[in-house]
This record gives sequence, C-alpha cells and structure tokens, in this order.
Amino acid sequence: MLDTTADAEVTEVLSRFGQALEAGDIEAATQCFVEECYWRDLVTFTWNIHTSEGRDQIADMLGAQLSGVRPTGWRLAEGEVATADGGVTTAWISFETAVGRGYGLVRLRDGQIWTLLTSLVELKGFEEPKGFDRPLGAKHGAAPNQLTWKEEREAEARELGYERQPYVLIVGGGQGGIALGARLRQLGVPTIIIEKNDRPGDSWRNRYKSLCLHDPVWYDHLPYIKFPENWPVFAPKDKIGDWLEMYTKVMELNYWSRTTCKSAKFDENTGEWTVVIDRDGQEVTLRPKQLVLATGMSGKANVPEFPGMDSFKGDQHHSSKHPGPDAYRGKKAVVIGSNNSAHDICAALWENGADVTMVQRSSTHIVRSDSLMEIGLGALYSEEAVRAGMTTEKADLIFASIPYGILHEFQIPLYEQMRERDKEFYEGLEKAGFWLDWGADGSGLFMKYLRRGSGYYIDVGASQLIIDGKIKLAHGNVDRIVPEGVQLEDGTMLEADVIVYATGYGSMNGWAADLIGQDVADKVGKCWGLGSDTPKDPGPWVGEQRNMWKPTQQEALWFHGGNLHQSRHYSQFLSLQLKARMEGLDTPVYGLPETHLLG
Repeated sequence: MLDTTADAEVTEVLSRFGQALEAGDIEAATQCFVEECYWRDLVTFTWNIHTSEGRDQIADMLGAQLSGVRPTGWRLAEGEVATADGGVTTAWISFETAVGRGYGLVRLRDGQIWTLLTSLVELKGFEEPKGFDRPLGAKHGAAPNQLTWKEEREAEARELGYERQPYVLIVGGGQGGIALGARLRQLGVPTIIIEKNDRPGDSWRNRYKSLCLHDPVWYDHLPYIKFPENWPVFAPKDKIGDWLEMYTKVMELNYWSRTTCKSAKFDENTGEWTVVIDRDGQEVTLRPKQLVLATGMSGKANVPEFPGMDSFKGDQHHSSKHPGPDAYRGKKAVVIGSNNSAHDICAALWENGADVTMVQRSSTHIVRSDSLMEIGLGALYSEEAVRAGMTTEKADLIFASIPYGILHEFQIPLYEQMRERDKEFYEGLEKAGFWLDWGADGSGLFMKYLRRGSGYYIDVGASQLIIDGKIKLAHGNVDRIVPEGVQLEDGTMLEADVIVYATGYGSMNGWAADLIGQDVADKVGKCWGLGSDTPKDPGPWVGEQRNMWKPTQQEALWFHGGNLHQSRHYSQFLSLQLKARMEGLDTPVYGLPETHLLG
C-alpha cells in the first residue's frame, strides 16, 4: 500500500498557496514559504528567467505580477507522487495562468515551501502541433493546383527574407541557433538562421581535429530528436557536425549558410530591426521584429596582445583557429592556457610527435570524466537514470529547480567525493607541479562554468600526460613574445615553433558592439556570470545568468547560447517569450536588472 502522507502534505500546501494567490492575498501566499526560501521562475510569472530569494522578494514579485498572471489549478502533476527524504518533501506540480500552462517542482520543509520552480510549458491557443495534435502530412482529396510538401518548402525558402520578412532573425547557426530555430519552427514563428560557415555543423567541424564532447551523450540531446542509443558517450566533433546538419534538414529550418551580418539597427518607432547581411556575396536587408545573437556562450575569441608578437618567426594563433597537430610533428609547441582547449590541443600535439609545453597562468579545476559522469551527473544524465525512468526533460527541470544561490551547497559534497575517489590522480598532478583548485568555495566545475565559463578541464587523458611529464609545464604570466618563442615574467625562455593562445573568450555582448554599436553593448551590459563576487565574476549578485535567454535592456535583442544542454533547455523558454510577443500577448517583464548592475 502506498504511503500517501507526502502526497497529502503537498496537496494541502498547494491548496493553501493556490487559494491565497487566487484571492490576491500576497501576505498569506508568502506565509506558505519558509523564511529562507527561493522561487525560480522560468517565464510563467515574470516573463523573465528570475529567482526571488526570501519572502520579501517573493512578495514584491507577486505585487507586481499576480493580477496579470491569474494562476489557478495548483496540484500534484498527473501520474506523479510526492517523495520524502531527509526532512524534505519533493513533488512535481502543475498549474495554469491566464495565458499558459505551467509545470514545476516544489520542495517542502516542515509543511512550507523551501524551493519552488515554475516553468512555462505552452501558451493557450498556441500549442505545438505534436503528439495527438501532430500535422496529418498527407493531403487527402483533390484540389486544383495543390502544392506538394516539397513545393511548399521550396516556396517558403524562396520567399522568406525577400517577399516576406521573418519575425525572428537568429545570428549564429551552431547548436544554440539550431535548437532555438527548431522550437520556433514548431511554434509557427517565421525564422531565419544565418551562419557564416559553408554548412550547418561547420562550427564544430572546423575546430581542432581531436575535439570531442567532454559531456556525456545523455546530457547533450537537442529538442525533439534524441541521439540514438548507439551514439558514443563522448561524441567526436565531426559526428556532432553531421548531426547538426541532418537536424537542420529534418526540422525544416530556414538556414542561410555562407551568410554574415554586416550591421543591425533597431527603430523604436516601427519596432523592427534593419539588418544588412551578405548572403554568399549578395547584400540583403532583413527587417525582423526580434534579433537573437546565438554566437556562442563565450563570445569573441580573447586574443592577447603581448609585446613582440609581430617578431615571432613561427606560427601563432588562438585555440579557436587551431588547425590540428599534423603540421607540427617534430616541432616545439607552447600552449598558453590550461583550460579544456589547452589540454586537448596539448594532448593531440604530443600524440603527433610534437614537443609540448603548457603555460599555466593560474590554477585550474580538474575533474575526471568518469567521476563526473558517475558522481556529478549520474543521477540525472546516465544510462542508469534513463533505465530508472528519468527523462531528459525531467532531468533538466530537476537541475534547474536548484536556485543558483544554494546550488554550490548541493555541489560541494559531490566534488568532495570525487576528490577522495581520485586522490592518487590529484596527488600525481600536484607532484608534477600542476596548480589545482576546486573553485572559490570547493563547489567544482558547474559553479565555475556558471560563474565565469572557464578555469576547468574535464579530463579525457591529457592529465596523465602531465603526470608522466610528456606534456611539460611552465608557470606564470607572459612577459613578451620573442622571435624564438615565449619569455615569461620570471625570465623563463620557452623555445617554440608554434604558439597556441588558449586564452578563452570575451563576453557575448562584444558581438553586439560589432554588429549594432558600442552604445547598445554598454546599455545591455555583460553576458554570463551570476555576480557571485568570485574571481572573474564580480558582484553584485544577480542570481541568474546575466542577459541570457531573457529580455535585455535593449528592446527586441536577445542572447542565446551555452553548451548543448543549455541550448536545448533554455530554447524552450526563449521561444515561448518570442511567440508570445509575435501573437501580441501582454508580456510585462519583472526583474530586468539595471545596466549598471550588469557591467
């Protein structure tokens, strides 16, 4: 017989909470929360991606939004049961708003809400045609001049951008632009994706040849089409490139390759952009209502300016332009940096007979891929999780349900387990002279990634080469580049035939500065980071990723990016925000930070 105590507890709290919201009694609603509480909202209440921390912030958000949202129907989600563990009761919930249907996850402590996640699933009247509502496809019956599917697609490709304008223009055709384009396609939003490369997937194909995903396959699916069951755990870059190209075709995306954006300007009077592009040598002017920059999570390559670079006799390039190791067999290579790309490139160079030195300028967090899979991701993204009934969509929401303000508390114990499990491995690295860290508070890779997007390596083999001395180490900052190589500040001279600058990337708003203007980039502020006041992520605390997947200070300008997981997950919420605007729904945004808080 099932224990219904947890179900009853959740039902009672949701009933009390729902009644207070329907009555507009904000005081009663906030009393449903414990004092130290968190409400993370993905578009349903705030038309934003926003976390309210504590009763006062929740009350402020409800005071601004409740009358327009008009939430009803708070209940345990159909087919779900609540669970209780360690004094915390957890349950999947569903509800409705005036314009949409929501789904979420609630955690209770002592009969009150501790964390609440609310996410928008669909807009009423604008549901995706899928499942029982999927299109028929076949055109039964006869009609004069009836077009085939192929003819309709050809007409759309011929007309969109010329005879009629897209509602959304996505600049960038990597995984972010493609995932968002697929969501918008399903919602019936006319969209064009532009990409400078020759084919979809070339942003992966054109990287160094040894590149593989460091995240496991269960973490990396795209919307609607999951990788097949025989897909490699860590996919090679060219395989990902082929998958993205296939995906754009079967999802029927309007994808303009060999296309670059020359300029963009927003007209506040007409509420539209004027975007001048070069499409394979032809200048075209587009006038979308919404502009999305999906040019990569990290933005423009951060190419350093060291004294004497012009004097170097060999080859030098940023890691994003690294052609692979083949040309450097028997050569001396210096790789400046110690992030993921630096390790991958060093390992490939060594494997191909180069003499390799890594210049570590600051400490780096290392986590072994198998430990990350088993301890860090295994409960949500693994074969075992799938067999236990975990879906990708639920895994995404469970991960999203932990507010960033306390996520480190969940992560620290996991990385302590990894540290103990791989003790000999870390001792070997330290003995080799590698500078290790575990993040500002010991919370490891995910928090480092969220806070600044760099400073870590998921080990797939390079670390052992460092331990064995096959990849040499040097430490410190670069003083100058000389004709023969690299001179460090302590006077160390590193001879080199090739220098690779694995020096990371700048903020995504650098693209906004190039395409639209520095004034708009300054108005928007930086992208990425939480304001955690840790290295490279200065405060004040924002509580969400700056400017990502949500409204910005520049009307009708959006940023979309991140890894495959984030491209998949957050494309749902960005696409719904864009669809709502296309359909003329009222979308009052709550919690848009002022520019000076984003700088």
